[in-house]
Amino acid sequence: MSYYDWDSRVGIEEMVGKTFTQITGSVGNDVIVFENDVERYVFFHSQDCCESVSVEDIVGDLQDLVGLPLLIADEVDGEGPADFEAYESHTWTFYKFATRKGYVDVRWLGTSNGYYSEGVSLGYQKLTDV
Repeated sequence: MSYYDWDSRVGIEEMVGKTFTQITGSVGNDVIVFENDVERYVFFHSQDCCESVSVEDIVGDLQDLVGLPLLIADEVDGEGPADFEAYESHTWTFYKFATRKGYVDVRWLGTSNGYYSEGVSLGYQKLTDV
């Protein structure tokens, strides 16, 4: 499925205050989906040649974010430590989420030969006009 057809002008801060009924994704995946009956937010990376981007680690339980409004939705990215063994280039992207029930950090790792994107995209899809 191509998420590039979705609205990509949405920012992660728009997720704050929203309640999600389902969150899917896991370590090793290249997609994490937050959804409710009205809308869907998808963190993803469309792979190209000579690069890879996927979820490297999740600290906390994504299910702690289900059923309660998000209090925190934030993105932080940058290069990893100099001793990290990767391709010629790598980028870490951290997503921090919290509800009253729990706090979750999702760490993505992008590696490439330096000529391709290592970033994570956020797609938005409105499911209904309710």
